[in-house]
Parts: sequence; structure tokens; C-alpha cells
Amino acid sequence: MRVVSWRYFDFWLLGAVAILTIFGITMIRSAIAGNIELQQLNLVGRQIIFAVAGFVVIIITAYIDYHLWASMSRTLYIGMWILLGVLFTVGAVLFGSARWFDTGVILIQPSELAKIVMIIVLADFFSKNQADIQSLTTILKSLIITMGIVIWILLQPNLSTSIVILVIWFALLWASGLRIKHLLMFGVVGAITPVIGFPFLADYQQKRIINFLFPDPAARHGDIYNLQQALISIGSGGWLGQGYGHGSQVQLRFLKVRHSDFIFSAIAEEFGLIGTIALLALLIFIIMRCFQIARRANDSFGALIAYGVATTIAFQAIVNIGVNLNLLPATGLTLPFVSYGGSSLLSILLGIGLVESVALRQKPLEFSA
Repeated sequence: MRVVSWRYFDFWLLGAVAILTIFGITMIRSAIAGNIELQQLNLVGRQIIFAVAGFVVIIITAYIDYHLWASMSRTLYIGMWILLGVLFTVGAVLFGSARWFDTGVILIQPSELAKIVMIIVLADFFSKNQADIQSLTTILKSLIITMGIVIWILLQPNLSTSIVILVIWFALLWASGLRIKHLLMFGVVGAITPVIGFPFLADYQQKRIINFLFPDPAARHGDIYNLQQALISIGSGGWLGQGYGHGSQVQLRFLKVRHSDFIFSAIAEEFGLIGTIALLALLIFIIMRCFQIARRANDSFGALIAYGVATTIAFQAIVNIGVNLNLLPATGLTLPFVSYGGSSLLSILLGIGLVESVALRQKPLEFSA
């Protein structure tokens, strides 16, 4: 392992992530204000603990040469496969669904960590098989590896995280040099799959899709009601918002799940269009910094890691905001760095640490004479 030159550490990326994370904690505090049940759970304190732990993880992960993870990719994959298998058994008994481990203090969601593990595993696979990336055999192998984890997550059931991991697979496959004809083929398969798979979805998942396609304006509960309140919250924010802690939809608790799934609507109500544009600008800045690090990476493995993390942040942000704007069915995906969720925050900060590790070992800048 060579000596780390910290001059390549991307402090702009770290700063943007820190601003969004702190802002997210601040918004969680506003979102749960006046709700005694949520305040008793100390959600703000828990999010702060995960945030501090996450930034420590960023520094430690950045210091570790990312190539070490390539040598451990098989172990990480097998370990995650076993962990999700155990969770399916234990979680189903404890909660009726198998998404969390209950430590007695906090709930841990391994599927969030699975996203980062799959970025490492797939980046390692594609970088080692880049010469054969046009082979359908190689593509099929990568899909089988991906589905080995996705199946466990689908059984939880957790469709949204499964889709995220499939998006990671496709994005890294495309970044590795997928041909246009294969791209079109997968596009057709991707368009047909939701229709074929609809009957196999859980009842609540089918209901979300049906309610999205055929909404009942008179509904006073459920997903439709939540989406209606989200749109009202966004609209009531206007240009500059009603002010921090003064959003009527948020403070009077008309907006549900406002500290996690619908935190974007809470931000829009309290900070208005200008505030949401600033939020989007920070998210885009983070995504673009990750892409820049991918372009300057010392090898394809590092480039694919940075590309995978950028894709994950971008996709989750697009889906979360799309749900808040009623452009997509409700999914449960968090807004990166902002929504409440310790496992989600910690895993995405781990991803940023991996990107920083790639940045620290990037190619030195070359200047032509």
C-alpha cells in the first residue's frame, strides 16, 4: 500500500456532504416538532450519532486503499448473502417482514449496506472481465451475481432497494462498455418485466401502483392522502417558504412520514422553491464530483466504484423527489443525506468514503508542454 497523499482528498465533496447531512438533521428536528411519540424516540439524537459515525467511516475508508476491497469482494458477497438469509428467518419472526435486525437500541437494515457491497462486487467483476464485456455469458454471470442478493431483498419484501441494486448493475454494465444493441435489448426486457412481475408483488405494492395510476381524489387515508398532502405542502411553500419550523402542513402533522419519505415536501413548504433549488444544486454537485473522480481514477475498478456511488445517489434522489411530486408511485426510498434513517445515512457515507479513497489514489494531473 503506497503512502497516501491527502492533497488529492476532495474537501469540496466532503463539505457538500456535510452541509446536506447537517441540513437533514435540522429538517428532521422541524418535522417531528410537537409529535411527542417521535420525540420520545430521540430521532434527532440517533441521526446525529449515525452522522458522526459516518464521517469517521469516511476518513477511515478513504485512508484504506480501495484495492483491498477487490481482494475481499467474494468474502463480502458471501457474508452479505448469509446475513440477508439469516435476516429473512429472524426478521420474519420478529416483525412480519425481514428488513431489520433489532439490537434493542436501534434497528439495522442490512439491505442498505448491500447496495455498497454490490457496488464493490460488481465493480470488481466488471473490471476483471472488461475484455469480455460484450459477451452475453459475462453479462449473464453478472446478472446471476446480482440476483443472488436481490432475491433475498425481494423476499423481505423490499422492492425499492431491489430496484436500486438492479440499477447499479445496469449502470456499471453500461459504464463498462455495453453495446448499444444490448442496451436496447435490456431496455425492452426492462419495459416488459414490470407488467409480467405485477401479479407477484405484495398486496401493498400492487395497491401503491394502482393508486398511482388510478387515484381516488376523495381518499382521506393511505398513500393517496399522503401524496395529496405532499403536493399541498410543496405548493404552500411558494418562492421563499413559510420559514423554518412554521410550515402549517408539517407542524400540524397533515403531512405524514415527513421526516423520511416526504422530507422533500417539508423542505419545500418551509424553504420554498429557492430552498429546494439549493438542495438540488448540492445533490447535483455531489453527484458530479463523484463522476469527476471516476474519470480521474487510476483504474477501471476505482472508476466503477465512484460511478456506482454517483448512480445510487442520483437514482434515489430522483425517485424520492419524483414520489413527492406525484410523478412516481410511493417507494420508501430515502432522500440521500437528508431523510431520517441511520442505516441509509451510514451506508451512503461509506460510499462517499470509497469515492474519497479513489480520489486519494487518482492519476496525477498531466500538463502538456
